[in-house]
Amino acid sequence: MQLNGTGNIIDFSVVVPAYNSERTLALCLDSLSAQTLPKEKYEVIVVDDGSTDTTSKIARRFDVRYLFQKNKGPATARNTGARNALGQFILFTDADCAPAPDWLAEMVRPFTHHPDVSAVKGSYKTTQKELVARFAQMEFEDRYDMLSRNYYIDMVDSYSAAFRKEVFIETGGFDECFPKANNEDTELSYRLADAGYRMVFNPCAYVFHNHTATLLQYLKVKLWRGYWRMIVYRRYPLKAVKDSYTPNVLKLQTILMALSFFICLMSLFIPIYFTLVLLIWFVVMILALPFSIKTYKKDKVVGLISPGVILLRSMVFAAGSLMGVVRNLISRLGTQRTV
Repeated sequence: MQLNGTGNIIDFSVVVPAYNSERTLALCLDSLSAQTLPKEKYEVIVVDDGSTDTTSKIARRFDVRYLFQKNKGPATARNTGARNALGQFILFTDADCAPAPDWLAEMVRPFTHHPDVSAVKGSYKTTQKELVARFAQMEFEDRYDMLSRNYYIDMVDSYSAAFRKEVFIETGGFDECFPKANNEDTELSYRLADAGYRMVFNPCAYVFHNHTATLLQYLKVKLWRGYWRMIVYRRYPLKAVKDSYTPNVLKLQTILMALSFFICLMSLFIPIYFTLVLLIWFVVMILALPFSIKTYKKDKVVGLISPGVILLRSMVFAAGSLMGVVRNLISRLGTQRTV
């Protein structure tokens, strides 16, 4: 722990990466200034990742430490904030998140009760009314149910994350090779898990977030999720088989959908094969039924549309995954040629 400029001991440092965040940053910082923990115990660091809007002006209206860097992506911005942090615990949230008043207290509570814990994951909530956003929230809640069945986990998302500073710094922080906010937190989580560090999930530590509200935006997010996940799996292949965050049924749906793509190409020469494609798509939707039934009990409309959305999700996730596999193969061939 270190002292801030007023002589107070800083225990916790909250790092918020921000890029052209003028629409959401004020709400985020308002929420962080209203935490239940005493203000003298924590600091908020805003790392402006080369914004060209009024992000800097908004940040300077609040009692935060403001840092500016050229646009290098959120992974680099978070690492910049961590290196400048005074607290012995580093917390991360995003500029489009509004932490609940007890978020900070809940995020750090596992550290005080379990000295062997090195990282804590929080959760999302939303108040959105759009169908796609409500479906996205149900996806997260399904993942949270899975995480809650494990005492220790291997996934800490950056939107609501906390780390012991010495662990975060010693392990190198976020991999700055990831240019966007996409799977860089997955890579760090798997790296920590491989090194034997223990991580836990606290669903009570939640932030409010606005998920993508249109189907096209949602599918675009899933396309790149699939792509970057394959880049991570190349480094940690065993996680492709099992982790604490990704339902096996989702992996099966992705594999089946990828298989259907190849059979669809074959059907151009053997038309009867397209019947098999339709059968695979039907199986993908059948596999979605447990999620749909569980969702229907919480949100009837979203539960009813979920099989169709899951079919489309499987399509774009499989497409993105295949793109990632191709990139991995090209990278491997390039490496072999240089040996």
